[in-house]
Amino acid sequence: MKLFTTKIGMLAITVALSLSSCNKEFLNAVPELDLSDATVFNTPARVLSQVNGLYGSAKSGSLFGGRYLIYNDIRGEDWVNRTTNSVTGYSTYQGNQDPSDSYLAGFWNVGYGTINRVNLFLEGLAANPNVVPATTAANYRGEAKFIRALTYFSLVQYFAKPYVLDKGASPGLPLRLKGETSSANNALARSSVAQVYDQILKDLNEAETELPDSYSSALLNTTRAHKNTAIALKTRVLLAKNDFAGVITEANKIVSAAAPFKGTARVAHALQADVSAVFKAPYTTSESIFSFPMDATNAPGTQNQLGYYFNAGNVEYYLNTGATGVYSQAQFRATDDRKTKLTVAKTAVANFPSSTKFSGVSPYIDYVPNIRYAEVLLNLAEAEAEAGSQTRALALLTAVHQRSDATYDFGTLDKAGLIKAILMERRIEFLAEGFRANDVLRRGDPLNSYGAGAVIQSSDPRYIYGIPLGEIQTNPAIGK
Repeated sequence: MKLFTTKIGMLAITVALSLSSCNKEFLNAVPELDLSDATVFNTPARVLSQVNGLYGSAKSGSLFGGRYLIYNDIRGEDWVNRTTNSVTGYSTYQGNQDPSDSYLAGFWNVGYGTINRVNLFLEGLAANPNVVPATTAANYRGEAKFIRALTYFSLVQYFAKPYVLDKGASPGLPLRLKGETSSANNALARSSVAQVYDQILKDLNEAETELPDSYSSALLNTTRAHKNTAIALKTRVLLAKNDFAGVITEANKIVSAAAPFKGTARVAHALQADVSAVFKAPYTTSESIFSFPMDATNAPGTQNQLGYYFNAGNVEYYLNTGATGVYSQAQFRATDDRKTKLTVAKTAVANFPSSTKFSGVSPYIDYVPNIRYAEVLLNLAEAEAEAGSQTRALALLTAVHQRSDATYDFGTLDKAGLIKAILMERRIEFLAEGFRANDVLRRGDPLNSYGAGAVIQSSDPRYIYGIPLGEIQTNPAIGK
């Protein structure tokens, strides 16, 4: 067995090599092809190195290190393109991307490469027992399964119809759960969306039991998965299934029953009093459940970085100040810390508001937030509003909002108004963090695409991404 695969993401290697220089850090893993199990699993340090490699693959600039999050944002109505640059998502922004788009192929390519790396790691760990203590091996298995679950969930949001449209009956993704070192097993049909979700939740449930309660430092608690990380991701996945009871059950494991809402077990997660602290060094607040760390020697790559797209330095995209944009909504007041501290009204580059969440300059090595405690609270608020206690839902919503705008009063809201306010809060709170398109699609709502100048219905082919052309060409079983 080899550690990695020559068949990256089930695309032909020629396709992988044709991608932009933005994938250099991913392709640099190739030397590991020459390492056998006997080498990569023969010492505890080398096993840990393979674990770190899983995170490194996932945080590629083509995946969670940048582009995946960016494309989720620019598909919606909150951003306006400034540069018409094809390299920085202009086709997606316009809603006219197609299966031959190399950048969309990059999501698939790096995503499945990461999944295969996880599969090979799990097999190699099982084949080499006693190199690390049993408890440590279990922890590592949990981390690997968390990464696989996160990656599969993200890909199924992009390349398959939302679960809510038909309870997951639509074609989903090929479920590749065995490590591959050649193209011999390329042919694999798509499992249903429901089956993909089942596998994701299986991985997360197993990860929860295997992962450690916590680590020895705030840095590790932020950048490596622990039990609460798996639980938090489960709330995201279950919300996308409209399994509101499940969201409530899982969130209650790490959220107190009443305000002030704080973590009740293991890592003591809590909202930060100053929201801007979450996006400043050292990036390891108790609100940061899971982030991908970046540094100068391991940057996301050119034109992949969140800061390059959204911050005041380059402004590939600036904030929409029109009626449809979140910047102008009444719930996002001028006195809100998220507006005063995390946006600027204009820059030297563009005379329009821009985000400053990712304020670093080139090489843009701000940590990339993936799961924050604020998300868990809003996931829980939405689930409570839909199927639980509307009183608690309002209290959770208020807690998130008033940490940045202390005098705001939501007043009296009926169920529909409460859900609307929660969804608006998500747009405000997670602006530039890659939530918008997925939040729309998971509810089956029309996608209000500013770039396309159209409201894209769930029946429109543009609603989801098509399976990349390279996968269609190399996997004869993929279907439509």
